[in-house]
Amino acid sequence: MKKKKHVNIPIFIPELACPHQCVFCNQQKISGTVEAPPPSEINNIVNQYLSTISNNTNVEIAFFGGSFTGIPLQLQEEYLIEANKFIKLGKVQSIRLSTRPDYIDNEILDLLEKYGVKTIELGAQSTDNTVLLKSGRGHSYDAIENAAFLIKKRGFDLGLQMMIGLPGDSLEKSIKTAQTIVKLKADNTRIYPTIIVKGTALEKLYQTGRYKPLSIPEAVIISKAVYKIFEDNNITILRVGLHPSDELTEGKSYIAGPLHNSFKELVMSSIWKDIITEKIKNSNKQEFCFEVNSKQINYAIGYKKENIEHFAEKNIKIKFKSNPLLSKYQINDCSN
Repeated sequence: MKKKKHVNIPIFIPELACPHQCVFCNQQKISGTVEAPPPSEINNIVNQYLSTISNNTNVEIAFFGGSFTGIPLQLQEEYLIEANKFIKLGKVQSIRLSTRPDYIDNEILDLLEKYGVKTIELGAQSTDNTVLLKSGRGHSYDAIENAAFLIKKRGFDLGLQMMIGLPGDSLEKSIKTAQTIVKLKADNTRIYPTIIVKGTALEKLYQTGRYKPLSIPEAVIISKAVYKIFEDNNITILRVGLHPSDELTEGKSYIAGPLHNSFKELVMSSIWKDIITEKIKNSNKQEFCFEVNSKQINYAIGYKKENIEHFAEKNIKIKFKSNPLLSKYQINDCSN
């Protein structure tokens, strides 16, 4: 049976009175540019999306943009009541939301359970206490561990987002964070590289030489390492890299850091470069033909053919053929 397509209906609910000053976040800018719709508008927003979504689709209302469970309980409930109406009508299957680890307790989970929330994504960012402190997160690892335990205990799907390249972070600490996310039994994750946004504490640290952002190649190496950990442990990776937006461009909010519109493709290309290198390392041949999975062939070729060019510089010529029957990372030699 063909798997149903999954579609999120995003509703942005920024928490306008966040008491925390994370070094990477410009809460004032978010507050000024993204206005939360009133609960009475949820009906129109969802219906507008539903009019464009085909049948036989798994539809989820997703409250994004801030820390949903940080807004007043009464307002949370008003949003959830409106979203839940669509679950009762069978037009939407579930609700998901994102929040902070220290904004989770049993009272909040009672409310979320009542109205059909299925997935709770926590912005964990790091599980290293030094990184959390230097990043101004306002909580320690204990808050992440406690929230994850409560969420899983109550039967929700758990998302744990992580960031790489935060102040005090390193390849080793990012790997440890990914391993801890696995240990906490996350169902899904997102991998975000840290970039410097105008008007943040991180911008001040950068301008005074106290913070150095990752280069794109460095960010790719770290993301590749944590990607493999999640994949090996069957954790769904929802996103790799930041969502491109008009605001995140030079001359606007973007200051510095590993921002790239095809960041995931860079990571996957690097994974495939390693696979190909391993495949040919004991061969004396200069020309190869490889079959790879149809959905992976562009990654095998590399972003802007970078893998083809990488091996060409070593006087090795590689051709690829598509084979939909192969598994994700399977590579077959089809040379004559």
